[in-house]
Order: sequence, then structure tokens, then C-alpha cells
Amino acid sequence: MRAGFGGAAWLAALSLFWIGGCRNSAVPSDAQRTTRTETHDRSPGPGELALPLKAGSVRFAIIGDSGRGDQAQAEVAHQMIAWRDRFPFEFVVMLGDNIYPPHDANDFSTKFEQPYRPLLDAGVTFHAAIGNHDLDLELNYGPFNMGGRRYYTFRRNEQRLEGLAGAGVRFFVLDSRALDPDQLAWLRDELSRSGTDWKICYLHHPIYTSGRYTTAARLLRLALEPILINGDVDVVLSGHEHFYERVRPQHGISYFISGGAGSLRKADIRRPSAIMARGFDTDFHFMMMEISGDTLYFQAISRTGETIDAGEIKRVGK
Repeated sequence: MRAGFGGAAWLAALSLFWIGGCRNSAVPSDAQRTTRTETHDRSPGPGELALPLKAGSVRFAIIGDSGRGDQAQAEVAHQMIAWRDRFPFEFVVMLGDNIYPPHDANDFSTKFEQPYRPLLDAGVTFHAAIGNHDLDLELNYGPFNMGGRRYYTFRRNEQRLEGLAGAGVRFFVLDSRALDPDQLAWLRDELSRSGTDWKICYLHHPIYTSGRYTTAARLLRLALEPILINGDVDVVLSGHEHFYERVRPQHGISYFISGGAGSLRKADIRRPSAIMARGFDTDFHFMMMEISGDTLYFQAISRTGETIDAGEIKRVGK
């Protein structure tokens, strides 16, 4: 029931792993991708849903760094519940730090079940990645759907009428506290046999950021990015930085940081940033996404219901 690596300890462990096994890791010059992503902004009006609600689409929400059990988390959860009336997402992706310390016997109730009770009662499922502030006992907590695993994968399919094949989406959930060779080998294998149109990875620590963890992100990127490129990953989601950031596509991959569903570091984005397409570090937030065919639509919502970013990502031939 230990907690994962955090702060300097996590960075030191990652550095040792990099020195021992990933010194030669870099973006391969001959990396082969069958597709790349292109992003286009959308500008919805105040309170307007930017997602198209296409028939049979894959619909989900995203929260990161959520588990405080305080008023801010409750207010973001209230926005999620209100927006679901208009955008009926079926599941929620959790980007780690799901249950913050101090820990006690009521953690799962006060920091998860109570804020999201209306969603749970409506049949919405949650799929968690583990973060540096999480205890390993979360791996076996049923509503997080981790099944005792530090890293795992699951699939969702677009449901089209008349037997037509829709977009397949496979999610690859990583434990970035301990990105060891076994986990990297697992990811390579799973990506190679995915058989889906869309491949989305999510983990707690970002590999691109305009925040305070740029050094740690660079080290993590050395180990992970070649696998993501060669595995034809389309989108990577992470938390850890307590703000919202959409990164300009890197080597054909779209990156998002969504670490503000219960935690916030105001004015923590380092500006100017060459990689940032959009950033928001003045309030809490969550995200919603919809996938239909070769297009992924996204919308980020603040604690007050304001749209802070919206757009679409298209998978196109290289």
C-alpha cells in the first residue's frame, strides 16, 4: 500500500533508469507512421457545446489531479454533471492523483464517490491511471477499473447503424511512476497488435509541458516518445501539472495536459512557450472528447462553465 514516487525522488529514479537503459533513446530518424494528426480550433459561443454529438460516436470526459475532496473538486464535478445532460459521455478517463493525502478510511467516499455520485448512479464508468500521490491500494478499487494492474488497456468502438464498421479506439493506460523496461516492452507489443483506428495513451506525468516539470518531461520523453511514434499513437493525455495545456502536435502526436479537476497552480505556465497551442492556469477545469470516424473533437470547460479551449483533431495520411 505504498505511495508512488513524487517530486525529487521520482526524478532521481527516472534519471537512474534513463542512465541505465535509455541512454541511446531518441526520436528515430526512420520512424514510420501510417497517419499523423492535424488540429483545428473551434470557437463556440458562451455556454455552447462544441462537440457534434454524432450518432454512435465514442464519448468520454477527462479529469486529472482530482481527488482533494474539497469545494473546488465538487464544483468541477457539478459542471461535469451539468454538461453531461447535453453531452452524454459514457466513461471518464482519470489521469492520476485520484486520491490525495492525507489518507484515511473514508478516502474513496469523500474524494471520489460523493463528488461523482450522480455520474456513478447513471452508469458512467471511470478508468484510472495511477499518480505519484496515489496509494497502490487504488489498483484494486473496483470503480477505478484497474483490475490490480499498474498499466492496462481497454477498447471502445463507434456504434454505427446497419452493421457498418465504426472507428475503434484503444486506450493504453501507463504507470509513469515506474516506467520500467517491462512496461515499455508491454506497450510496444500492445501498440503493434492494437488493430484500432485510434490509439490514445494516458499517464500521470507529461512528456511535453510548458510548466515547472520540463526537465522531468524531457527524461520521460527519451524513454517513451520513440515507442509512441513507432506505435502510431494519435493522442497522449497527462496530468501532474495543475493547469490545462494543449501542446502543438509533436511528430504527428497531439498532447494534452489536464491536471486541474481538483488542484490548481495559478500562473504556473511558463510563457512564452514554443510548444503551447493553448493554456489555462487561472481556474480548475475538466475536458470532454468525442470520436467519430477520423475526427476527434475536444472541449475544455472551467469550474464556472466557461469553454477554455475547443477544436478537432483529424487523422490524415502521412
